[in-house]
Amino acid sequence: MNMLIDSNTKLYGLFGNPVKHSKSPVMLNAAFQSVGINAAYIAFQIPSGKLKEAINGIRAMGFRGINVTIPYKEEVIYYLDDIDINARRIGAVNTIVNDNGKLIGYNTDGIGYARSLKEECGFTIRGKKLLILGAGGAAKGLVHALANEEPDTIWIANRTKERAVELAQAIKPITNAIGIGLNEIELIKKELNFIVNTMPVGQFPNENEVPIETHWFHESLTVSDIIYNPEITKFLAEAKAKGSRIHSGLGMLIYQGAYAFEYWTGLTAPIPVMRKVFEQSK
Repeated sequence: MNMLIDSNTKLYGLFGNPVKHSKSPVMLNAAFQSVGINAAYIAFQIPSGKLKEAINGIRAMGFRGINVTIPYKEEVIYYLDDIDINARRIGAVNTIVNDNGKLIGYNTDGIGYARSLKEECGFTIRGKKLLILGAGGAAKGLVHALANEEPDTIWIANRTKERAVELAQAIKPITNAIGIGLNEIELIKKELNFIVNTMPVGQFPNENEVPIETHWFHESLTVSDIIYNPEITKFLAEAKAKGSRIHSGLGMLIYQGAYAFEYWTGLTAPIPVMRKVFEQSK
């Protein structure tokens, strides 16, 4: 796919660490070209301690928009001029719009994930008992989106239990939520209908890791992972071997990217193009 870059090209990118595994540049450059926008999207690996300087660079170099990924979705809030009300409620930002030098933060993770779960997996969240693995920036977006779908209960499990409890408290006005440590999953496992991993465990280049033991998984369980590289993580492969229905992070990537594209351009995202080019880039 040929892309002409000239002095009129609008710049977009991804900030994170690591980012070498990311398929976002392939997907979003194809989207821009598909609708005839002269733009380029590049992944930038931002070293620890350098995020503030990188965000200031958006203004200095006139970037129109940026996606933010692990581990910067929470820290980035401190360096922006304004935060969308939903992103503020979530406490994490994954999309930045540069409006003539004013940097505005949004969160498209949760809405992208919920749409993917319903459209690709056919899972009905209402009335179900859910377990979220992790309590970081990615988990915050998902938890808020899932809470709005009226589940029976959401448990949030994290290595540091205090962070899980804090996130659970934040969504208790919306739904029944409980924060636990990872070592307490044993106490609730028989109640669960759904598990989603939001931690980077199992992501390239650590594909052989799993966030929790899966020996107790079963056919009535739906297991999801927001990691998309590899598309089928070891966690999902083990779940499938136990008969569980599985859901990968690919749909979340596509839909959160589509929502970001629409914030940046005001145009409808070409989702079929984004999905096709991702599949071809494997």
